[in-house]
Amino acid sequence: MSKPSPESIKRVEELRSALDEHNYRYYVLDDPGIPDAEYDRLFRELQSLEMEHPELSSDDSPTRRVGSSAETSFAEVVHRLPMLSLDNAFNSDELRDFDRRVRERLKTDSEVEYVCEPKLDGLAVSLHYEEGSLTRAATRGDGYAGEDITANIRTIPSVPLRLRGNDVPDLVEVRGEVYMPRAGFEALNNRLADQGEKTFVNPRNAAAGSLRQKKSTVTARRPLEMCAYSVAVTDESLLPDTQWESLQQVQRWGFRINPEMRKARGAAECLEAYEALMQKRDVLPYEIDGIVFKVNRLDYQATLGFVSRAPRWAIAHKFPAQEELTIIEDVEFQVGRTGAVTPVARLKPVFVGGVTVSNATLHNMDEIRRLDVHIGDTVFIRRAGDVIPKVVKVVTDKRPANARSVELPKQCPVCDSDVIQIEGEAIARCSGGLFCPAQRKEAIRHYASRKALDIEGLGDKWIDILVDQGMVETVADIYKLTAKDLMRLDRMGEKSAANLVEAIDKSREPVLWRFLYALGIREVGEATAKSLASHFGTLEAVAEADEEALIAVPDVGPIVAGHIRSFFEQPHNRETLNALRQEGVQWQQEEASAGSKPLQGQTWVLTGTLAELTRDEAREKLESLGAKVAGSVSKKTACVVAGEAAGSKLAKAEQLGVPILDEPALLAMLKDRGL
Repeated sequence: MSKPSPESIKRVEELRSALDEHNYRYYVLDDPGIPDAEYDRLFRELQSLEMEHPELSSDDSPTRRVGSSAETSFAEVVHRLPMLSLDNAFNSDELRDFDRRVRERLKTDSEVEYVCEPKLDGLAVSLHYEEGSLTRAATRGDGYAGEDITANIRTIPSVPLRLRGNDVPDLVEVRGEVYMPRAGFEALNNRLADQGEKTFVNPRNAAAGSLRQKKSTVTARRPLEMCAYSVAVTDESLLPDTQWESLQQVQRWGFRINPEMRKARGAAECLEAYEALMQKRDVLPYEIDGIVFKVNRLDYQATLGFVSRAPRWAIAHKFPAQEELTIIEDVEFQVGRTGAVTPVARLKPVFVGGVTVSNATLHNMDEIRRLDVHIGDTVFIRRAGDVIPKVVKVVTDKRPANARSVELPKQCPVCDSDVIQIEGEAIARCSGGLFCPAQRKEAIRHYASRKALDIEGLGDKWIDILVDQGMVETVADIYKLTAKDLMRLDRMGEKSAANLVEAIDKSREPVLWRFLYALGIREVGEATAKSLASHFGTLEAVAEADEEALIAVPDVGPIVAGHIRSFFEQPHNRETLNALRQEGVQWQQEEASAGSKPLQGQTWVLTGTLAELTRDEAREKLESLGAKVAGSVSKKTACVVAGEAAGSKLAKAEQLGVPILDEPALLAMLKDRGL
């Protein structure tokens, strides 16, 4: 072998130093500085250099160790048997080489049977049971000594405090993985973010941080689970002859084992198991980062033995990485169909989760501030399955001096309308709803919907076609359409075109509240639109009202008032309203309410089937008298209108003593009030 060059010697020192630092951050601080995939690359590079130049090997090299030393805040536990790591295979050739080495060492030409176990992404632990009772639990640590986490382990529901059955040996050690299911991880991070606390990068990091809490009461509130993967006893004759049967025994004692386990004979079946599990990876309720192949026969395992840090009878075949490091080259803002302005990171392209990723969502400005994202930052990118890639962590140690902070644009990048972010809301929005091209289809759909202007025949399909072909850019353009124009569209016949034009014409004189609702002003639903129409009487009065005047309207608070003012202050929205007038759209005026209405402040409920009125017609008439129409009955309900086949609401009204009207009585009441 050639003598190592000065560059090789220097690189080995650099790699050892870097890996020691990353081990410390991972195992002690619960704050990984690089993704697993990057760590694996550094580790394999060091392995290769040490194999090429054995004289550079050292007993304190990270390649001879499993992890880092235990934190001093937990008592040290020396493992009776070392908790070794596993060698990794990153492709099918490396898995076949492993199988070949196994058969060579066993001196057999027959195919070897393996147990295929999902490689859970969590924290390895060792549990000791004496006379069936849990007496001690420890982390893996450096493989030879770990941390005493007995109090925390006892809080995990899937860890038996006492083993089941009558065949439990006096001393049993069970090893397994503590992990956090996906749903629990998302809920925990959402809760931490709401509380303004630091969130976890991934479920594995969350499991490690939760299990190593100094207060077991904190661990008890974390959604942790444990899955067993091996067992050891002082008297090996008490165990079955295979890994598979040993795990079945562990399950009978009360432990969870992974239901995705299977057996495979030879490398070909192992690779089939790998492919099958990778297909299921993204639908499992927990995260896995590969599959572990273990020689099934325990006597074969004993024959094969160990190398310095890993057993010769097992290997982990890793899946493609779901986290990688890359650089944020820029941050741009996109506008969604509802006006939400979303920051998107433009990345230095990186291969992650099986695809090359160049963009990642940053969600909103709150997330940018929480992560402390700057343009130029080195970041963790995570992509699991078909989930949109996202930035999960910033490596602030690598921030360049010229990194730039990210600022929310004041104007919409699409239509130049004001971008509004209401205090207390995470999402910023473009206020040019009627005009903004990014919101065009959604604005037209809402305008034509049944509860708005109810343009029959103008459904989603035709809106998509009309916008995509450039025939409609704003809601005002709807009224320029002719039957001749429409008949040029595929599958639009003469009769259908005529019917749609007629439906559009019918919408030219809407009642005021429907028109207000159709404008799509944020937070202005049907009830608020009716209150505004009733209070002000004209669209002009609503448009000119200041926030103080708007807040005086029932159902309108400061936030809604702000949305209304923002909408009418945008020049593009006013231009679209003028264009509607020019196309003959004339919304009706209402008599502004001078005082309270007959049913002001009352809550009414409709139930059953009405013969003379539809439910919507009855609702509109009651609301025009000032009533609020609710969907459930309570002690505060003023009256229940009961039609045919009225059910539980009628029964509850009778129980609570709420007044009840049948349909003839309702019609009489409405007639008395001019309706």
